[in-house]
Amino acid sequence: MAKIIEMREFRNKNYVFRDRIHAGEVLAIKLKPYVGKDSIILAIPSGGVPVGSTIAKELGLQMDLIIVKKLPIPYNTEAGFGSISWDGEVKLNERLVEQLQLSGSDIDPIIADVKREIDKRMEIFRGKRPFPELKGKTAIIADDGLASGYTLLAAISSIKRLSPARIIVAVPTASKNAIDLVAPYVDGIFCPNIRETRTFAVADAYQEWHDLTGQEVLKLLRK
Repeated sequence: MAKIIEMREFRNKNYVFRDRIHAGEVLAIKLKPYVGKDSIILAIPSGGVPVGSTIAKELGLQMDLIIVKKLPIPYNTEAGFGSISWDGEVKLNERLVEQLQLSGSDIDPIIADVKREIDKRMEIFRGKRPFPELKGKTAIIADDGLASGYTLLAAISSIKRLSPARIIVAVPTASKNAIDLVAPYVDGIFCPNIRETRTFAVADAYQEWHDLTGQEVLKLLRK
C-alpha cells in the first residue's frame, strides 16, 4: 500500500490553487526528497503537462510524456468506464460496465476509436522520440487531478512493465475514492488536496481553470 502524503489544511477544500503552475510548485516542495534519486517526471497531457513541467523545473528533473485516455461512456462522453494507455493497456471499471450493461460489441469500437486518438497525440507530442529508459528509476506520474482514478491505472500498469525501481503519483487534487483505488498499485502518492465530497470535479481545486489546447501543451514542452 502506498504511503500517502497530503496537506491537512487543504483537505475537503475548493479553490486551493491559483492555477496548475501553482499546484506544481506546491507538489515540488513535497517531492524534494526525490531529487538526485534517478527520478523522472512522466506527465499526462494535457492538464498534467503544466503541473509536471513545473515540478521538473523546480527540482531539476527530466520530464517526458505518457499518453493515456479514458474510455467514454456512450451518450455521456464526459464520464468514462475505463482507460487505455499508449501501448494498448486497457483497464475497465468492471462494476460500471456491468451497471451500464455494456457488451464487448459496445466496448470494442470505443477502444479502437480512443486508440486512434492516442496514436495521433503520440505523433503530435512525442514524434519519433523513443520512450525513456525507466529500469531502476523512480517514475513520478504527474497529472492535474484524479476524479475516478481509472485513467491512471492503465498508465501504472504500462509503466510497471518497464521495471522502474518505484512508482510515485503526484497530483494536486483527487477524490478519496480515487486515492483508495490507486494506492495498492504504487509506492507513494503526493496529493495536497484530497476531497471526500459527494460530487468531485478536478476543476474545483483551481481558481483559474481551462482546458489546455494542443498548442499550449507544445509551447510548454518547447520551454
